[in-house]
Amino acid sequence: MAFCFYSQVPAKQPSSRLLLSSTPNSNSLYPHPRSVQVLAVAPRESTMANSVRVAAAQMTSINDLAANFATCSRLVKEASAAGAKLLCFPENFSYVAAKDGDSLKIAESLDGPIMKGYCSLARESSIWLSLGGFQEKGSDDAHLRNTHVLIDDAGNIRSTYSKMFLFDVDVPGGMVFKESSFTEAGKDIVAVDSPFGRLGVTVCYDLRFPELYQQLRFNHEAQVLLVPAAFTKVTGQAHWEILLRARAIETQCYVIAAAQAGKHNDKRESYGNTLIIDPWGTVVGRLPDHSEYVTLDFSVSDRLSMGITVADIDFSLIDSVRAKMPISKAFFLESKMTNKKVLQYVEGNKLTHGNVLVLIEVVGKDQMRDKSDLWQYLDETEPIVLEVCRFVLNKKVVASDDPDGSSKLV
Repeated sequence: MAFCFYSQVPAKQPSSRLLLSSTPNSNSLYPHPRSVQVLAVAPRESTMANSVRVAAAQMTSINDLAANFATCSRLVKEASAAGAKLLCFPENFSYVAAKDGDSLKIAESLDGPIMKGYCSLARESSIWLSLGGFQEKGSDDAHLRNTHVLIDDAGNIRSTYSKMFLFDVDVPGGMVFKESSFTEAGKDIVAVDSPFGRLGVTVCYDLRFPELYQQLRFNHEAQVLLVPAAFTKVTGQAHWEILLRARAIETQCYVIAAAQAGKHNDKRESYGNTLIIDPWGTVVGRLPDHSEYVTLDFSVSDRLSMGITVADIDFSLIDSVRAKMPISKAFFLESKMTNKKVLQYVEGNKLTHGNVLVLIEVVGKDQMRDKSDLWQYLDETEPIVLEVCRFVLNKKVVASDDPDGSSKLV
């Protein structure tokens, strides 16, 4: 089931008064996830119902932290009233710069007052928040991290992910933007257990790199993919929904894609079209793209692109889709790549294939999983096996303590 709330037509706005400003409590303290251990989450088998309601927000962030926090507070109230247990916000939810360098000026650590305010909001509303694209202070004054922060309903930061793929474009006669000039790229793939399934955490431009999502699905067992974004109007119209539905279909995961929409300032406009997509690729929740109200006056249209869409994550549907289309059993991309390296090495060194085929078969069975127990399947005294394992799996060949003087892998 899916439905949405948005203010496209003023007459349809809720009659209740909006909660607009709330000062973050600067005295409340939260653990810094980069310096302390992230809180453990109970195994999902014992905590998850068969379905759970989630929401995705759409908004038009500006260069005003307080105004954006007020908007987020209002959307949290709407999501809570709709029964959602998780609300996903778009990239740059807390701030969109109007001038170059402004994002660096407002960047904070995760234990700073900005994030404390959102932790308080989650705790007071008893709702999980997915906060994509927070301007986290980087390792030096010239860089920040584009960080996706996941906060639980008690106000604790459960997980963080820094955007891996940075948006660097130079279109002749068009847009020029180099995110890497002021942003540090993340290095870690992040998936986290939650009451909403195992969440794969990403940000915006990551969407164009399917290998990341394949890793989240097949190596990290994600069930729900979070994609907060701020796609431009041009790229959004051309690619946004196609990419999202493709990621959902190829991973057999739910995709929750919260989007910025509308004009943030005179230079920047985002596409919108917030989506929730099921593992079969069906859109089950949607908010309109900005093209539906671009003809309106800017002072009005920038307020009409805000709202939430709500849908139920059905875990039985995930299981059903994966059972009927068991792509995980056939997925062995890494094995194919490894096998090619093995054969190239064997042929280049004029080795006979012998036990190399055994190695290939075992690697194929292991697919994307840890190969630390590979050795029990192999005859480690075979020179060819030793050579190939050393080359492919970066193992060292050392003399054995055995009386026969054979070698072994370590």
